[in-house]
Amino acid sequence: MMLRSWMAPGGLHIEPAQPRDADAVASLHARSFYRGWPRQDIEAYLLDSDTPTLVACDARRNIAGFAMLRILGDDVELMTIAVDRKHQGKGVGEALLKACFEDLMMMPVRRMILEVAADNPSALRLYQKLGFTKLSERKGYYARPDGQPATALVMARDLN
Repeated sequence: MMLRSWMAPGGLHIEPAQPRDADAVASLHARSFYRGWPRQDIEAYLLDSDTPTLVACDARRNIAGFAMLRILGDDVELMTIAVDRKHQGKGVGEALLKACFEDLMMMPVRRMILEVAADNPSALRLYQKLGFTKLSERKGYYARPDGQPATALVMARDLN
């Protein structure tokens, strides 16, 4: 088996997640989103070949970010992506997505889709920079702590 690895900013590298990463990935997800996913769900995704996940980590495997995908026939969904606060704004999210694009080149997927909160300007800038365009909106999709749900934008990017 060939180990796939990509360089990332800040002395980090990107590689496929392993089941042993479930605690760190679940913890980062919980810190990054109002409703984090349970550790058991994260572990199940890490064990499933249809939900490939890449992690950005240092040489000691301290995880600074991750991107989790779901293969859906011709499409691949970016299920979730998160970067630890101390690594945000340094290109880690962009490096994760570019590694995903490269990793998907050998698969029969043609388009990546995602949902992003309309009130997340940094994520929107990143997705637009990488060629994603808006397909539709889902009003009131994301729960928020203040009780005012946020609109999700559905975006897509061709992979070929």
